[in-house]
Parts: sequence; C-alpha cells; structure tokens
Amino acid sequence: MDALAIFKALSNPTRLQIMEWLKYPAKYFDEDSYTQQDLGFHIGVCVGDIQARSGLAQSVISGYLQAMKDVGLLESDRVGKWTYYRRNEAMIDEFRKFVRDEL
Repeated sequence: MDALAIFKALSNPTRLQIMEWLKYPAKYFDEDSYTQQDLGFHIGVCVGDIQARSGLAQSVISGYLQAMKDVGLLESDRVGKWTYYRRNEAMIDEFRKFVRDEL
C-alpha cells in the first residue's frame, strides 16, 4: 500500500465525494436501472452515472476513477461496453489501519 498515493488521490474534493457515493450507492443512484439489467450495486456504479451526478466531463471522471483504481481504492468490472466501479473495502481497511496505527 502506498499511503502517500492514497492521500493524494483523496485530496481532491470530487474524488472524495465519489468514494462516499460508492459507499452508499442506493442513496445517490437509481438502483432500478441496474435491476432492470439484472445487475445490482454489488457490481458497482456505471461511469456514466457517476459522471452525470458529478456534472463534470466524462474524461475528467474517467481520469479520477482510474487514479483511485491505480492506488487500490476502487475496483472495476466491464459489462458490455460499460465499466462499473466499486470500493475496494480490503484496501480501505488497510489504509484505515495505517492511519490509526501509524499516524
């Protein structure tokens, strides 16, 4: 785990907000569109939905998501032409322990 890279990834307000949205996806996104496709939030949230909620350009959001995935905070799955992101709770727990025990 690269703690400095994780702190850097979380230092952007939108990226931090995305982490909250993905922690509670049912609170921020419409699950009906997922269940209609035989999907659920367990697979993650579609990049397009995250982009729409943020109001930023898709290229910006894609870059943010990739940066958080690169440091291990997010995981992704591709279904058809869509990519779905979810939190990597194992890495988040490891980071949480680092902050608690080392700082």
